[in-house]
Amino acid sequence: MSDPYVFDPEAPDPVAALREIAFWRERARVDSHRVMAYRNAADAVEGLPAQRREALGTSAAAWQRLPGIGSSTATAITQALAGTVPTALVSARASATEVLAVDDDAGRGFAARLRGDLHSHTEASDGSTPAGEMARVARRLGRSYLAVTDHSPRLTVARGLSPARLRAQLDEIAALNEALVAEHEASDGEGEPFRVLTGIEVDILPDGSLDQESELLGRLDVVVASVHSELRMESAAMTRRLVTAVANPHVDVLGHCTGRKVEGKPRPPSTFDAEIVFEACRELGTAVEINSRPERRDPPQELIALAVETGCLFSIDSDSHAPGQLSWLPLAASRAARAGVDPDDVITTWPVERLLEWTTSHG
Repeated sequence: MSDPYVFDPEAPDPVAALREIAFWRERARVDSHRVMAYRNAADAVEGLPAQRREALGTSAAAWQRLPGIGSSTATAITQALAGTVPTALVSARASATEVLAVDDDAGRGFAARLRGDLHSHTEASDGSTPAGEMARVARRLGRSYLAVTDHSPRLTVARGLSPARLRAQLDEIAALNEALVAEHEASDGEGEPFRVLTGIEVDILPDGSLDQESELLGRLDVVVASVHSELRMESAAMTRRLVTAVANPHVDVLGHCTGRKVEGKPRPPSTFDAEIVFEACRELGTAVEINSRPERRDPPQELIALAVETGCLFSIDSDSHAPGQLSWLPLAASRAARAGVDPDDVITTWPVERLLEWTTSHG
């Protein structure tokens, strides 16, 4: 995979520098909302006429007088304009490379097969960034599609989307795809344009039903179903809950199935009969997500191996909440390779046409 931004001192562009700083800091798991100062500053600089940029020059004080630009971002801007790599960028690159290095050949080879990502969040729910920025970074990372899967209504802590807000988002994504097609045609025009898929990460309620209108779920390209509440439910009840959700014809992917967290504030995995749940996934054609978030690493390695033995399909997803987190896919790809997952059984290695044919037919 290529990096989405590479600052070039020979052609100093402060917008590229600011966006690259944000990307690497997000990749290194700095709180994405703390990073937004760099993305907001990039937007502010990008919106300035060339003459205005030239007039501001390399005066950090002058840049700080503009709305949306503070001391740190002004320093990065002036260093970039002077043709040097900003010190904030040097630091961000170093920390991100060390934290999330994938050093096994099998993982890198597997990751190179991935074409898309079916789990991402935008500023509409608990992400930090508009869908357009997420899509353009995914495109520069070499992907060909990205599903926007913001949360459903009952997850109020994550600003889950009501039916009305989700319908509005469908219109926004349609307009974004038109813009991406125009950008594709204005460039070399080779291959297929990048595509943003409509989707949702819908809550699985305690009885296994889904937290969104059935008619609306039927309009989406991709439905990821996940448990976010009552994670300590008794095993038999949790098994029924997951199987009921998997059996819903709208569900394409079972998201982070154990709900565990292994870093920060650790959370033990939910208990359920994995053999029964994975057999339901196999029989009903629902993919098991291998979640890329470093603090989740969900499912655990032994459950990935059980799902392989059962004959499940998989979806390797970033569960990203900021553009830099889109680069986490190799972490899950490495885990999949170690568990013996066949890349052909990973739906995010499929071309988008095959993927969408599957999502509309497997239920």
